[in-house]
Amino acid sequence: MSAIPYSDDVLPDSVTLLALPDVAELMGLAVTRVHALLREHQLIAVRRNGVIGIPKEFFDSTGEIAKHVSPLITVMRDSRYTNEEILEWIYTEDDSLPGRPIDALHGDLAREVIRRAAADPF
Repeated sequence: MSAIPYSDDVLPDSVTLLALPDVAELMGLAVTRVHALLREHQLIAVRRNGVIGIPKEFFDSTGEIAKHVSPLITVMRDSRYTNEEILEWIYTEDDSLPGRPIDALHGDLAREVIRRAAADPF
């Protein structure tokens, strides 16, 4: 399987995407390993303006995949949500968090986000 998996770009234009070679550099990996992370559903990429990229918020300040991003993707995929639905959910404002689930994944509410995703995010 050599195709690089990516989803439709359902993200707001304000979401910064990192091109796959930039992700590889950020993580200190070969770009083929980034492709493998996409095939393993550890990350989700989208195609925007002909470039495949991964949301910058999927990474922490050290260049690693943020601790709760991959588990959230797994929980939602196990519940049969598409990658597009996952992206829409984590980038949609939720006043009860407050803010977007992707932002909460980087803070004290990360476990609450995963709990909600497991319960029924939509």
